[in-house]
Amino acid sequence: MSNQSQIDQIAERVERLLVRYEELQRTNALLGAQVESLVQERDSLKSRLGAARARVDALLERLPEAIGTHKGAA
Repeated sequence: MSNQSQIDQIAERVERLLVRYEELQRTNALLGAQVESLVQERDSLKSRLGAARARVDALLERLPEAIGTHKGAA
């Protein structure tokens, strides 16, 4: 195998590696954006869950009063 042939093969492999590297960079950027979006969605859901819990807790605190009021009226 001649030196030029070996150099051509190495150059071809380097080109393929560079293409693959660029593909991986794009994939990584897309995955990073997806992670950021999911983190924001998770934070929003956690906030909504906290608000819902607070509303349920407030309703539960009022429940015994409502039951006691209806028992006394009967």
